[in-house]
Amino acid sequence: MGSAYNLPGLMLIKRVLIVGLGSIGKRHLRLARELLPDADIRVLRHVLTNELPEFANGCFFDIETAIAFAPDVAVIASPASHHIKTARVLALAGISLLIEKPLSSTLDGVSDLLGICEQKKLTLLTGYNLRFLPSLQHFRNLLKNKAVGKILSVRCEVGQYLPSWRPDLDYREGVSASKELGGGALLELSHEIDYLVWIFGGVEWVKSTISKQSDLDINVEDTVHLTLGFRPQGSGHGLIATVNLDFIRHDVTRTCLAIGENGSLRWNGLTGEISSYEKNAKEWHQIYIHSHERDDSYREQWKNFIACLSGESKPRVTVIDGLRALQIVDAARKSDALKGRLVELDETW
Repeated sequence: MGSAYNLPGLMLIKRVLIVGLGSIGKRHLRLARELLPDADIRVLRHVLTNELPEFANGCFFDIETAIAFAPDVAVIASPASHHIKTARVLALAGISLLIEKPLSSTLDGVSDLLGICEQKKLTLLTGYNLRFLPSLQHFRNLLKNKAVGKILSVRCEVGQYLPSWRPDLDYREGVSASKELGGGALLELSHEIDYLVWIFGGVEWVKSTISKQSDLDINVEDTVHLTLGFRPQGSGHGLIATVNLDFIRHDVTRTCLAIGENGSLRWNGLTGEISSYEKNAKEWHQIYIHSHERDDSYREQWKNFIACLSGESKPRVTVIDGLRALQIVDAARKSDALKGRLVELDETW
């Protein structure tokens, strides 16, 4: 049948493994079939079933059989608490990986995985797909080019009422609601942590309050308040950002506000709109908009993954990026345990 996309690396992928078939696993399966219509695509599942998922050629129910299939690439879209264990086995078999965010639920085993992938020269990406949105890329470029001068403060927030995330599923049975599976607002909404580091650089310290404020039937936090201190770039104080993450608000929100010496820039991650409030202005003005569908950023992420395999591109979200986000998550947990005290991060980044 052939692919409608002329992408470097397409011919290198004959067999694909998707690990996990939750909502994100189904998305990856659908996009893999779209981009690689002639590939043999199989799913590794943990529940025995005779059902053949749409877009798949078959299923496996144990890792040994999946490895014997000899996939060229694998996408790990299982619960975060299982990521590293599965990734390690696949990496040892020489399989390049796209690991959904977050990279894991803890830092355990991450350095070992990095070493294996480096030794075997594997492609390894972390699935922070928001970086592939043109609107966020443009927002970053505007800030890098000093569109509002030096940035003095950043306010970032994301939230949505958890039961409304996936209305066709019982929210209590999803990964987001389960501590054992790596759920909770801090990990599930760590996109914000990743893109702030991408835009503003390394984080020096973290303060946090992590709590469950609602009556939702979950055993994880539904509300997170972070303060991130970024490492100074040049002379002066380092930038400070506040980050609010939650599962409780009914007005779905994803925004980042950068306050500069000559005005402010605001990114709306839901609409793809960037607005500017100039010095001495009376109101906000839209300066850019690039609306997007849910699949768009995932599709571009897949294209980057495929191009990396042929050496035509480099990972735009590396496993080191995933590790850095996880280090900030770890520091936030420590700060919360210390009742919001400042926790410093390793100076190496």
